[in-house]
Amino acid sequence: MPLPPAPTKRAALLSPDVLDTPARASSKAPRKTAKRSASASLRPFVEPLESLPASDEVQVVIYAEKKPLPAIDTSVVSSQKESVSRPQPAFRPKKIKSTGQAKLFVLDTNVLMHDPMCLFRFEEHDIFLPMIVLEELDGHKKGMTEVARNARQTSRTLDALAGANGADIGKGLKLNTTGHPEAGGCLFFQTKVLDYTLPMSLPQGKADNQILGVVEALRKEYAPREVVLVSKDINMRVKARALGLATDDYQNDKVLEDGDLLYDGSLALPLDFWTRQSKTIESWQQGLHTFYRITGPIVPSLLINQFVFFEAPGEPPLYARVTEIQAKTAVLKTLKDYTHLKNSVWGVTMRNREQNFAMNLLMDPEVDFVTLAGTAGTGKTLMALASGLTQVLDDRRYTEIIMTRATVSVGEDIGFLPGTEEEKMGPWMGALDDNLEVLGKTDGGSGEWGRAATNELIRSRIKVKSMNFMRGRTFLNKYVIIDEAQNLTPKQMKTLITRAGPGTKIICMGNLAQIDTPYLTEGSSGMTFAVDRFKGWPHGGHITLARGERSRLADFASEVL
Repeated sequence: MPLPPAPTKRAALLSPDVLDTPARASSKAPRKTAKRSASASLRPFVEPLESLPASDEVQVVIYAEKKPLPAIDTSVVSSQKESVSRPQPAFRPKKIKSTGQAKLFVLDTNVLMHDPMCLFRFEEHDIFLPMIVLEELDGHKKGMTEVARNARQTSRTLDALAGANGADIGKGLKLNTTGHPEAGGCLFFQTKVLDYTLPMSLPQGKADNQILGVVEALRKEYAPREVVLVSKDINMRVKARALGLATDDYQNDKVLEDGDLLYDGSLALPLDFWTRQSKTIESWQQGLHTFYRITGPIVPSLLINQFVFFEAPGEPPLYARVTEIQAKTAVLKTLKDYTHLKNSVWGVTMRNREQNFAMNLLMDPEVDFVTLAGTAGTGKTLMALASGLTQVLDDRRYTEIIMTRATVSVGEDIGFLPGTEEEKMGPWMGALDDNLEVLGKTDGGSGEWGRAATNELIRSRIKVKSMNFMRGRTFLNKYVIIDEAQNLTPKQMKTLITRAGPGTKIICMGNLAQIDTPYLTEGSSGMTFAVDRFKGWPHGGHITLARGERSRLADFASEVL
């Protein structure tokens, strides 16, 4: 069948009846047809197949010219609304739906008081709150403690969900109605009495046992759907497993599942590093430092401000820090050797490789945030104080040193401490006094009077502050030391770090094996949180100190006790 003639009038390409039919075009057209149609007309058009007889087979070809199309005279176009089907893309990505059924999580009260935002951490799964949980929240809302604040925040969140537009408690409250699109499930409240039977050995009036009864009733009602109890209480989870109920700990607050996977800040280069990459290494000298630009399979595993070292028998060692990563290349910068006596910091020389790495971070003005982790006796506090005193008194880079720590006691609390804020913090700052005593003896040629004057000057530049009064403060050009940072929660760590103003440097020190705060573990500690979030930031660095230098007794005790 020959192709139809070209339209003779402008803006009247086809009739309205033809335009209403969907346009369909074949995916391929033979070259012969293309040549014939090109000789007939070069104007682009689409011929609907439905307008032709069924017996005829026509292949429609669409020609696109680079020339602009002629303007359409709008005065001729009919005012009748006509729906013209637009060509659809050849491929459209399909949304992958989860094949498994959404779970129903029953939350214990301690989960809500531990993390007020836990309602939005369960992705597409649903949440169920027993009535006894609301009663316990109401009983813990009074006071100024962290638990009371979290209970009040949870109550406000529940009120916002219940007051949202179109909310129906009977059908479940959509968790994404208050600005949390990541939560795709619903929140259900216990609105009726549930029938359950518990062993007679469990007291019926206890709140934990009532929650277990609710989980048992929901498991029977929603079978075969999986109903899981989420609780921070270990004994609660043990009882649930004894009753055959599915239970789990609240894991969302943990930064790492395994503490051994924590970023340690250093990387040992392979023994064949120079031989495998000798053809792709550029080196140049700039001041006292040597720079290497490398490429190879090791580059994707590097991070900014990560330390690398090469130690092999019979070859010169290399100690460097990653300063730049672009695509498949990385730039290494050699370090300043603080293990040498001529580079001592406030009379203190570094004794091992990791201490040298840490001092390069502490003395670098471009690094604003440093985290030091290590066991007892690795020199964390001594290095931080020596670096701070040098940069405050000698270099005048910072105005003063501010030191704080979490006031969590190892044993029983001794009670009220009299005096001012600094006097109250005095018993907690024994580590400061011990290290200042060491630093005060480094200058042996000044005599007794000189050491006394130095100690007085040092004391005037060090301020001891309590964490309880940090909210709203801003530190300008300060050298801030946060000791025992492993006892801080992620929220407390964020509060302290965000106090930093222009020119301020913050050092966090701690030992993850000595956590004294209840309900904190190595995976949920604020120090772990900070190390994981700041790794790879150009103005932050971390190093894990491996070897103790306090004494042979302390080192042996750390290993065997």
